[in-house]
Amino acid sequence: MTETLEELSQRYQESMPEDLRETKSFDWYLDEVSRDPKVARNAHQRVADMFDYYGTEYDEDAGVVEYLLASEDPLHDGENTFYGHEIHRAIHEFVNKVKSGARGLGPQKRIKLLLGPVGSGKSDFDRQVRTYFEDYTLREEGRMYTYRWTNLCDVVHDQDPADDTVRSPMNQDPLVLLPVEQRQRVVADLNENLDAPYTIQNEQSLDPASAFYMDELLAYYDDDIQQVLENHVEVVRLTADENKRQAVETFEPKDKKNQDETELTGDVNYSKIAIYGESDPRAFDYSGAFCNANRGIFSGEELLKLQREFLYDFLHATQEQTIKPKNNPRIDIDQVIVGRTNMPEYRDKKGDEKMEAFNDRTKRIDFPYVLEYDEEAQIYRKMLGNADVPDVHIEPHTLEMAGLFGVLTRVEEPDTETVDLLQKVKAYNGEIDEGEDVDVKKLREEGEEKADIGEGMEGVSARFVGDEIAEAIMNSTHRDKGFLSPLSVFNHFEENLENHGSIPQENFETYYRYLELVREEYKDRAIEDVRHALAYDVEEIQRQGEKYMDHVMAYIDDDTVEDELTGREQDPDESFLRAVEEKLDIPRDRKNDFRQEVSNWVSRRAREGSPFDPQDNDRLRRALERKLWEDKKHNINFSALVSSNEMDDAEQNAWVEALVDQGYSRDGAKEVLEFAGAEVARAEMED
Repeated sequence: MTETLEELSQRYQESMPEDLRETKSFDWYLDEVSRDPKVARNAHQRVADMFDYYGTEYDEDAGVVEYLLASEDPLHDGENTFYGHEIHRAIHEFVNKVKSGARGLGPQKRIKLLLGPVGSGKSDFDRQVRTYFEDYTLREEGRMYTYRWTNLCDVVHDQDPADDTVRSPMNQDPLVLLPVEQRQRVVADLNENLDAPYTIQNEQSLDPASAFYMDELLAYYDDDIQQVLENHVEVVRLTADENKRQAVETFEPKDKKNQDETELTGDVNYSKIAIYGESDPRAFDYSGAFCNANRGIFSGEELLKLQREFLYDFLHATQEQTIKPKNNPRIDIDQVIVGRTNMPEYRDKKGDEKMEAFNDRTKRIDFPYVLEYDEEAQIYRKMLGNADVPDVHIEPHTLEMAGLFGVLTRVEEPDTETVDLLQKVKAYNGEIDEGEDVDVKKLREEGEEKADIGEGMEGVSARFVGDEIAEAIMNSTHRDKGFLSPLSVFNHFEENLENHGSIPQENFETYYRYLELVREEYKDRAIEDVRHALAYDVEEIQRQGEKYMDHVMAYIDDDTVEDELTGREQDPDESFLRAVEEKLDIPRDRKNDFRQEVSNWVSRRAREGSPFDPQDNDRLRRALERKLWEDKKHNINFSALVSSNEMDDAEQNAWVEALVDQGYSRDGAKEVLEFAGAEVARAEMED
């Protein structure tokens, strides 16, 4: 049901701060900051608190704080969530640097440089931070204030009537209106009442225009600061708004020949020169990016594409926290400066000795590609969830196999002979069976050492994979095919790999090899699904599981078991035990470890009062399913699976329905039956 205009208006009013359009006295502001000292926070402190405000979760295994504004996106119902261990570690490092800056430990005087390959999520995260900062400043917990000068024409004889009321050009905190000594006394009192891991500090000078007005007014009132503040200052609420270029600013490099430092620091307001004169601070236009970002966030896109000389403006902005416009006094600034850059520009500037001072003033945060393919699949799922996707069913394994291909291109080949590339990627994805001697932490450390800058900083982007999935969906739509399978996506990868401009030609052969690895992995999964559909029998798996455990317990206890047919006591059936264990590729010299593992599991379940059920042990269930498949597959006509006209309709429908229960569409089930049937039939012929 469509909401009425009255309802829409009411919702908007409720979302706005009550005091958004109110004016307050300076005396009110002193009382307010005394009651809530956080109102007077600086930019780093406010941004740091913002991340905690929307919620956190601690990943103990990874040692990383996940911030809900990124992991859940509460403002947009999860539309802009971020996935992947690597991304959340990068966000964790970014916030740590902001929090260190909030405490005055040094990073407040550095550029936070987000470094990563194209499509790694740098820009999305940067945008998310700016969006949430805007929202945070609308809330009670994130509020901040600035001031405006009023009734100036009453005192300043040459003041333009259009400038009778002038807002603080730099949106400064009202505390800067107090002389330094008096301000320090106020700030000391604030810190006595402050409950925070940082202290309030404000040593800024008034911007040149405000300094001019203060001097004029103090001269008029014989240095009575109270008269100045009561008669000519109003305190107003300040909210961040990127569209208004207010406390949030994005800066994009222009053509190298047209770069002008005034875009950062501001320029003369030519319309005011005729009124005030060229050297008058009132004739300056505070429209530079650093001016607009004051009290909030400066975001520099593709920062290192700027000319070297142009980057020098960042030296004072970061280290000294001031800017120096051409032919004008310096201006103090307070902002979190974030830069983004891709790999080629970083390598170029890193090797430039003349950029040493700039490089020393940056804190690099690596934003690599995701290296867990299940998490990568979530990115594609989010992409589809945010789009108007045609009525096409996404078959099981489609997004995961697409993610697997992407991740294979990003990880470093392992040096060890015990783990191949696919096994390494599966280990990163958390697919490690108990008993396997795989040290994921060590693999990650070796990958970092082997990579040029860091593992995951090269390879195909989620953007490329997502584009191919989108093309495959539209192709399915044009062909009236109501489903999208991994086979369709593989075909699009193969057709378009060499047409993508960001993939170097020397990588083509390697990437085609990775694609074949993914095809083989999907073949195994497809066959596993068909096995489940054609040979799955819960009662038989339970019976075989109980038999396996009886023989395992007898083996461990050096005991005998009763023969099912004769009732006689006999030694454990080693051939039966190995027939199950070989389905998991457990070598003979590791059989004791596996048997002890499942024995411990059964004993633990018994102590908890839970009955034995092989379905609850993933490894044992898979082994029993494969054993059951081996027992039954000789009675299945695989050639009939490939040719639907040879298949009994009732039998086919039963198999299709079994696959539908696993998440397939009916047409997708028929395709996977045909594909897996052909692969198994081929393997049978080779055997």
